[in-house]
Amino acid sequence: MKENNPIYERNTLEFVTVALEYCTFIENTKDITFLDFVDKATKLLPLLYLKATLLPDVEQDDDVDLEPTVTEGMYESVREMISGLLGKYDTYLETFHPDMKYSDAPIAAFISENLADVYQETGDFVALFRLGNEEIMQEAIAVCRINFIEFWGQSLLNALKALHTVRFEASFDSDENEEEEE
Repeated sequence: MKENNPIYERNTLEFVTVALEYCTFIENTKDITFLDFVDKATKLLPLLYLKATLLPDVEQDDDVDLEPTVTEGMYESVREMISGLLGKYDTYLETFHPDMKYSDAPIAAFISENLADVYQETGDFVALFRLGNEEIMQEAIAVCRINFIEFWGQSLLNALKALHTVRFEASFDSDENEEEEE
């Protein structure tokens, strides 16, 4: 009975599609230029955020145990690739960190870490969905949605905000460099 099954809802399937595109994009960071990476990330992240907000509210089943598929090594590899590509642009000042209200000093954060956090969550989701087991797929929706609300949604937004600045600051820097060369 697929009619009322959240697995086959349009919003779920669209999220799966965008999450897979995001994971593929992140995994292929080494094959893309700095400006192309920033340009695509600033377009893909809002779409991923939108699709995550539209995931159906599925009740979590404590009896279903989901095995994460994105290992610590995969996470670190992705983070390092992004960090290497972004270079000096990887670091930004965090304004929503819980400790910020108790601190006079700025708190540094990293776009690469935020994007790796999002990759870990979406990568696990996509891998679980590929298994084709409806019980696991339904639990994956529930866990992904909860984790989005509590954790990776904010990581995505933090990265997007920083990337917005990088995108236009980097464009400005390259325009300046071109003018200096002439």
